[in-house]
Amino acid sequence: MIQEDRLFRAVVDALTQDRLTLPTLPEVAMRIGQATQDERATASRLAAEIGRDPAIAVRLLRVANSSALSAGRKVDNIQQAVTRLGMGLVRSLVTGLALEQLFFSRAPALKERLRKTWANSLEVAALAQVLAAHCTVLRPELAMLAGLSHEIGALPVIRMAESFGEEVTDMAALDRVIRNLQPRVGRMVLQAWDFPEELVEVPSRWMDFSRTHEGPADYVDVVTVAALQSHQNREGRLAGIDRLRVPAFLKLDISPEVDVFELDGVQERFEESRAAMSA
Repeated sequence: MIQEDRLFRAVVDALTQDRLTLPTLPEVAMRIGQATQDERATASRLAAEIGRDPAIAVRLLRVANSSALSAGRKVDNIQQAVTRLGMGLVRSLVTGLALEQLFFSRAPALKERLRKTWANSLEVAALAQVLAAHCTVLRPELAMLAGLSHEIGALPVIRMAESFGEEVTDMAALDRVIRNLQPRVGRMVLQAWDFPEELVEVPSRWMDFSRTHEGPADYVDVVTVAALQSHQNREGRLAGIDRLRVPAFLKLDISPEVDVFELDGVQERFEESRAAMSA
Protein backbone atom coordinates (compact mmCIF):
# COMPACT_ATOMS: atom_id res chain seq x y z
CA MET A 1 0.00 0.00 0.00
CA ILE A 2 1.36 3.43 -0.98
CA GLN A 3 1.86 5.76 1.97
CA GLU A 4 0.57 9.31 1.59
CA ASP A 5 3.70 11.04 2.88
CA ARG A 6 5.95 8.90 0.70
CA LEU A 7 4.03 9.78 -2.46
CA PHE A 8 3.92 13.45 -1.50
CA ARG A 9 7.68 13.57 -0.91
CA ALA A 10 8.38 11.71 -4.15
CA VAL A 11 6.41 14.22 -6.22
CA VAL A 12 7.83 17.24 -4.38
CA ASP A 13 11.39 15.91 -4.77
CA ALA A 14 10.80 15.36 -8.49
CA LEU A 15 9.43 18.89 -8.81
CA THR A 16 12.34 20.39 -6.89
CA GLN A 17 14.90 18.53 -8.98
CA ASP A 18 13.05 19.27 -12.24
CA ARG A 19 12.66 15.59 -13.08
CA LEU A 20 8.93 15.07 -12.72
CA THR A 21 7.70 13.16 -15.75
CA LEU A 22 5.04 15.27 -17.45
CA PRO A 23 2.52 13.77 -19.86
CA THR A 24 3.26 14.42 -23.52
CA LEU A 25 0.61 16.25 -25.51
CA PRO A 26 -0.60 13.74 -28.12
CA GLU A 27 0.91 14.39 -31.54
CA VAL A 28 -2.38 15.05 -33.30
CA ALA A 29 -3.23 17.81 -30.82
CA MET A 30 0.22 19.33 -31.26
CA ARG A 31 -0.07 19.31 -35.06
CA ILE A 32 -3.55 20.86 -35.05
CA GLY A 33 -2.50 23.47 -32.51
CA GLN A 34 0.42 24.52 -34.69
CA ALA A 35 -1.68 24.48 -37.85
CA THR A 36 -4.43 26.68 -36.42
CA GLN A 37 -1.86 29.29 -35.41
CA ASP A 38 -0.82 29.65 -39.05
CA GLU A 39 -2.73 32.48 -40.72
CA ARG A 40 -2.55 30.55 -44.00
CA ALA A 41 -4.22 27.46 -42.53
CA THR A 42 -7.17 26.14 -44.51
CA ALA A 43 -9.93 23.66 -43.77
CA SER A 44 -8.38 21.20 -46.22
CA ARG A 45 -5.00 21.38 -44.49
CA LEU A 46 -6.53 20.81 -41.06
CA ALA A 47 -8.60 17.96 -42.46
CA ALA A 48 -5.45 16.33 -43.83
CA GLU A 49 -3.72 16.60 -40.44
CA ILE A 50 -6.72 15.21 -38.57
CA GLY A 51 -7.07 12.39 -41.10
CA ARG A 52 -3.67 11.06 -40.03
CA ASP A 53 -5.35 9.92 -36.80
CA PRO A 54 -8.38 7.84 -37.87
CA ALA A 55 -9.76 7.48 -34.34
CA ILE A 56 -9.78 11.25 -33.78
CA ALA A 57 -11.19 11.82 -37.27
CA VAL A 58 -14.14 9.51 -36.60
CA ARG A 59 -14.85 11.16 -33.23
CA LEU A 60 -14.70 14.65 -34.78
CA LEU A 61 -17.21 13.63 -37.44
CA ARG A 62 -19.53 12.40 -34.69
CA VAL A 63 -19.22 15.72 -32.89
CA ALA A 64 -19.92 17.68 -36.08
CA ASN A 65 -23.00 15.55 -36.71
CA SER A 66 -24.26 15.74 -33.13
CA SER A 67 -27.67 17.30 -32.60
CA ALA A 68 -26.06 20.34 -30.96
CA LEU A 69 -24.08 21.27 -34.06
CA SER A 70 -25.62 19.63 -37.11
CA ALA A 71 -28.93 21.51 -37.40
CA GLY A 72 -30.17 18.40 -39.20
CA ARG A 73 -27.54 18.59 -41.95
CA LYS A 74 -25.06 15.72 -41.98
CA VAL A 75 -21.41 16.10 -42.99
CA ASP A 76 -19.59 13.09 -44.37
CA ASN A 77 -15.96 14.19 -44.50
CA ILE A 78 -13.47 15.89 -42.20
CA GLN A 79 -13.08 19.02 -44.32
CA GLN A 80 -16.82 19.69 -44.07
CA ALA A 81 -16.61 19.07 -40.32
CA VAL A 82 -13.79 21.62 -39.97
CA THR A 83 -15.76 24.16 -41.98
CA ARG A 84 -18.85 23.63 -39.83
CA LEU A 85 -17.07 23.77 -36.49
CA GLY A 86 -14.49 26.49 -37.17
CA MET A 87 -10.77 26.24 -36.54
CA GLY A 88 -10.84 27.41 -32.94
CA LEU A 89 -13.42 24.84 -31.87
CA VAL A 90 -11.68 22.13 -33.91
CA ARG A 91 -8.44 22.79 -32.05
CA SER A 92 -10.14 22.57 -28.66
CA LEU A 93 -12.11 19.46 -29.60
CA VAL A 94 -9.12 17.62 -31.07
CA THR A 95 -7.06 18.49 -27.99
CA GLY A 96 -9.85 17.25 -25.74
CA LEU A 97 -10.31 14.03 -27.69
CA ALA A 98 -6.56 13.43 -27.56
CA LEU A 99 -6.36 14.24 -23.84
CA GLU A 100 -8.98 11.60 -23.09
CA GLN A 101 -6.48 8.95 -24.22
CA LEU A 102 -4.12 9.98 -21.41
CA PHE A 103 -6.66 9.30 -18.66
CA PHE A 104 -6.05 5.57 -18.46
CA SER A 105 -4.33 3.17 -16.08
CA ARG A 106 -4.02 -0.60 -15.88
CA ALA A 107 -4.39 -0.46 -12.10
CA PRO A 108 -8.15 -0.79 -11.40
CA ALA A 109 -8.28 1.79 -8.59
CA LEU A 110 -6.26 4.36 -10.54
CA LYS A 111 -8.23 3.64 -13.70
CA GLU A 112 -11.44 4.47 -11.85
CA ARG A 113 -9.92 7.63 -10.36
CA LEU A 114 -8.84 8.79 -13.81
CA ARG A 115 -12.25 7.95 -15.27
CA LYS A 116 -13.95 10.12 -12.65
CA THR A 117 -11.47 12.94 -13.21
CA TRP A 118 -12.13 12.92 -16.95
CA ALA A 119 -15.90 12.72 -16.51
CA ASN A 120 -15.76 15.72 -14.19
CA SER A 121 -13.52 17.60 -16.64
CA LEU A 122 -16.05 17.00 -19.42
CA GLU A 123 -18.86 18.37 -17.26
CA VAL A 124 -16.88 21.45 -16.22
CA ALA A 125 -15.78 22.02 -19.82
CA ALA A 126 -19.32 21.84 -21.16
CA LEU A 127 -20.61 24.31 -18.58
CA ALA A 128 -17.59 26.60 -18.99
CA GLN A 129 -18.23 26.75 -22.72
CA VAL A 130 -21.87 27.70 -22.16
CA LEU A 131 -21.09 30.27 -19.44
CA ALA A 132 -18.42 31.93 -21.57
CA ALA A 133 -20.93 32.40 -24.37
CA HIS A 134 -23.80 33.37 -22.05
CA CYS A 135 -22.08 35.64 -19.54
CA THR A 136 -18.77 36.91 -20.97
CA VAL A 137 -16.97 38.08 -24.10
CA LEU A 138 -14.47 35.23 -23.77
CA ARG A 139 -14.06 32.62 -26.50
CA PRO A 140 -16.30 29.64 -25.68
CA GLU A 141 -13.97 27.12 -27.32
CA LEU A 142 -11.08 28.27 -25.11
CA ALA A 143 -13.31 28.13 -22.04
CA MET A 144 -14.10 24.55 -22.99
CA LEU A 145 -10.39 23.74 -23.28
CA ALA A 146 -9.77 25.42 -19.92
CA GLY A 147 -12.38 23.14 -18.37
CA LEU A 148 -10.98 20.02 -20.01
CA SER A 149 -7.49 20.75 -18.68
CA HIS A 150 -8.24 22.29 -15.28
CA GLU A 151 -7.36 19.07 -13.42
CA ILE A 152 -4.53 17.95 -15.71
CA GLY A 153 -2.12 18.22 -12.77
CA ALA A 154 -3.61 15.02 -11.35
CA LEU A 155 -2.06 12.97 -14.16
CA PRO A 156 1.64 13.19 -13.18
CA VAL A 157 0.76 12.53 -9.53
CA ILE A 158 -1.22 9.42 -10.45
CA ARG A 159 1.55 8.28 -12.80
CA MET A 160 4.02 8.63 -9.93
CA ALA A 161 1.77 6.51 -7.71
CA GLU A 162 1.50 3.98 -10.53
CA SER A 163 5.29 3.82 -10.91
CA PHE A 164 5.68 2.56 -7.35
CA GLY A 165 4.26 -0.76 -8.49
CA GLU A 166 2.16 -1.04 -5.35
CA GLU A 167 -1.58 -1.30 -4.95
CA VAL A 168 -3.33 1.97 -4.18
CA THR A 169 -6.08 1.28 -1.67
CA ASP A 170 -6.34 4.55 0.24
CA MET A 171 -7.94 6.77 -2.40
CA ALA A 172 -8.63 9.51 0.15
CA ALA A 173 -4.89 9.79 0.79
CA LEU A 174 -4.20 9.91 -2.95
CA ASP A 175 -6.83 12.62 -3.35
CA ARG A 176 -5.17 14.73 -0.66
CA VAL A 177 -1.81 14.52 -2.44
CA ILE A 178 -3.46 15.41 -5.75
CA ARG A 179 -5.34 18.34 -4.20
CA ASN A 180 -2.15 19.73 -2.67
CA LEU A 181 0.07 19.36 -5.72
CA GLN A 182 -2.07 19.47 -8.84
CA PRO A 183 -2.29 23.29 -9.04
CA ARG A 184 1.47 23.65 -9.38
CA VAL A 185 1.87 20.54 -11.51
CA GLY A 186 -1.04 21.46 -13.77
CA ARG A 187 0.50 24.82 -14.56
CA MET A 188 3.77 23.10 -15.45
CA VAL A 189 2.00 20.68 -17.79
CA LEU A 190 0.15 23.41 -19.70
CA GLN A 191 3.32 25.49 -19.95
CA ALA A 192 5.14 22.49 -21.38
CA TRP A 193 2.31 22.06 -23.87
CA ASP A 194 2.57 25.70 -24.94
CA PHE A 195 -1.03 26.51 -24.03
CA PRO A 196 -2.09 30.18 -24.12
CA GLU A 197 -1.05 31.98 -20.94
CA GLU A 198 -4.65 32.76 -20.01
CA LEU A 199 -5.27 29.00 -19.85
CA VAL A 200 -1.95 28.11 -18.21
CA GLU A 201 -2.99 29.86 -15.01
CA VAL A 202 -6.32 28.04 -14.72
CA PRO A 203 -5.11 24.84 -12.96
CA SER A 204 -3.26 26.86 -10.33
CA ARG A 205 -5.93 29.50 -9.72
CA TRP A 206 -9.41 28.06 -10.17
CA MET A 207 -9.52 26.76 -6.58
CA ASP A 208 -8.60 30.18 -5.16
CA PHE A 209 -12.20 30.98 -4.29
CA SER A 210 -11.38 34.41 -2.85
CA ARG A 211 -9.50 35.49 -5.99
CA THR A 212 -10.17 39.02 -7.22
CA HIS A 213 -8.71 40.93 -10.14
CA GLU A 214 -9.23 44.05 -12.21
CA GLY A 215 -11.19 43.97 -15.44
CA PRO A 216 -13.81 41.61 -16.84
CA ALA A 217 -14.20 37.89 -16.24
CA ASP A 218 -11.38 35.61 -17.36
CA TYR A 219 -11.10 31.87 -17.94
CA VAL A 220 -10.21 31.23 -14.29
CA ASP A 221 -13.50 32.84 -13.23
CA VAL A 222 -15.48 30.76 -15.72
CA VAL A 223 -13.89 27.47 -14.64
CA THR A 224 -14.30 28.34 -10.96
CA VAL A 225 -18.03 28.93 -11.38
CA ALA A 226 -18.45 25.87 -13.62
CA ALA A 227 -16.62 23.63 -11.15
CA LEU A 228 -18.59 24.86 -8.13
CA GLN A 229 -21.87 24.49 -9.98
CA SER A 230 -21.03 20.97 -11.16
CA HIS A 231 -20.36 19.92 -7.54
CA GLN A 232 -23.34 21.73 -6.04
CA ASN A 233 -25.43 18.63 -5.42
CA ARG A 234 -22.60 16.24 -4.59
CA GLU A 235 -20.71 15.38 -1.46
CA GLY A 236 -17.20 16.71 -1.07
CA ARG A 237 -15.14 19.78 -0.36
CA LEU A 238 -16.39 21.90 -3.26
CA ALA A 239 -20.01 21.36 -2.30
CA GLY A 240 -19.31 23.10 1.01
CA ILE A 241 -17.85 26.30 -0.45
CA ASP A 242 -19.82 29.43 0.45
CA ARG A 243 -20.63 30.82 -2.99
CA LEU A 244 -21.49 34.21 -1.49
CA ARG A 245 -17.77 34.63 -0.80
CA VAL A 246 -16.65 33.73 -4.34
CA PRO A 247 -16.04 36.88 -6.46
CA ALA A 248 -16.02 34.85 -9.69
CA PHE A 249 -19.82 34.73 -9.67
CA LEU A 250 -20.01 38.52 -9.69
CA LYS A 251 -17.46 38.67 -12.52
CA LEU A 252 -19.90 36.61 -14.58
CA ASP A 253 -22.79 38.79 -13.37
CA ILE A 254 -24.42 35.74 -11.76
CA SER A 255 -25.99 35.81 -8.32
CA PRO A 256 -24.19 33.29 -6.08
CA GLU A 257 -27.60 32.27 -4.75
CA VAL A 258 -28.88 31.26 -8.19
CA ASP A 259 -28.58 27.76 -9.62
CA VAL A 260 -26.66 28.44 -12.84
CA PHE A 261 -28.72 25.82 -14.66
CA GLU A 262 -31.84 27.89 -14.02
CA LEU A 263 -30.51 30.68 -16.23
CA ASP A 264 -32.31 30.93 -19.55
CA GLY A 265 -31.08 28.27 -21.97
CA VAL A 266 -28.07 27.16 -19.91
CA GLN A 267 -29.30 23.67 -19.01
CA GLU A 268 -30.21 22.83 -22.61
CA ARG A 269 -26.98 24.15 -24.10
CA PHE A 270 -24.96 22.41 -21.37
CA GLU A 271 -26.55 19.05 -22.18
CA GLU A 272 -25.93 19.60 -25.89
CA SER A 273 -22.30 20.57 -25.33
CA ARG A 274 -21.60 17.63 -23.03
CA ALA A 275 -23.26 15.21 -25.45
CA ALA A 276 -21.25 16.61 -28.36
CA MET A 277 -17.94 16.17 -26.52
CA SER A 278 -18.91 12.62 -25.56
CA ALA A 279 -19.99 11.68 -29.10
